[in-house]
Amino acid sequence: MLTETQQAEVAALQQAVEAHDGIALKLNWDILRRADRTDPDFLRYQDGRLVGFLGVYAFGSEVEVCGMVHPEARRQGHFQALYDQAMAYCREAGFTEILLNTPSASRSGQAFLRRQGARYAFTEHQMKWMGAAVPAPVPGLLRPAAPEDLETQVRLDVEAFGMSEADARSANTELLQDADTTAYMVMHEGATVGKLRVQRSGSEAWIYGFAILPRFQGRGIGRRVLETVVADCASQGCDVFLEVEAKNDRALHLYTSVGFQVLRGQDYYTPG
Repeated sequence: MLTETQQAEVAALQQAVEAHDGIALKLNWDILRRADRTDPDFLRYQDGRLVGFLGVYAFGSEVEVCGMVHPEARRQGHFQALYDQAMAYCREAGFTEILLNTPSASRSGQAFLRRQGARYAFTEHQMKWMGAAVPAPVPGLLRPAAPEDLETQVRLDVEAFGMSEADARSANTELLQDADTTAYMVMHEGATVGKLRVQRSGSEAWIYGFAILPRFQGRGIGRRVLETVVADCASQGCDVFLEVEAKNDRALHLYTSVGFQVLRGQDYYTPG
């Protein structure tokens, strides 16, 4: 886990990189700040100043990697050293899938991954609700998840996202420890048919893990869920965001029809 001093250094570095490159990095601060975090972080200092950072984020058997180097310290081998350390760790730890993340707008990130022989996998859109009017919530559509919902949450992740049962169980168990995240179950005619979680950070609320059982899709339930979450978050003064893979045309159409607009993209690669 990063110390408070290191967190402040990483945050300052992120601010400098994003301002210089005109990008938004996905550093998963909710994970970086967790006191029980066991994944390693890799840092590079030059003359006592943090100039490079690379975070490793494990999700069951899958791991994501994202990092940065200060604009004034580039082309000095810092990120190559961080990358080599992280790849050695990931392979020694036995992760079955390694995903390398870079903002779609990051020319330096894209160029670095190409030099490593990395292969493009997919793009994830980050979207923000920018509708003209706050929709009306649907009472009784959502309820807070309870411990006994774990098996349903696991089944939804397996059926909707193609996760392995072991990874789905691990992910949902870990989420129970995240104080900033609230998990909800979706109800329809007395049955539990879906799930999602809402993570709040300051004035931002992020929707993750939204899934409806396949046999209940196409009935307008997803739209009503999104409208209800938007209404709830807007009433608390929060902007609402979510993430979706670019190739998921059905989900993209649903989100845009509710009032979400694409802000930026995050590209994912696999090591060469």
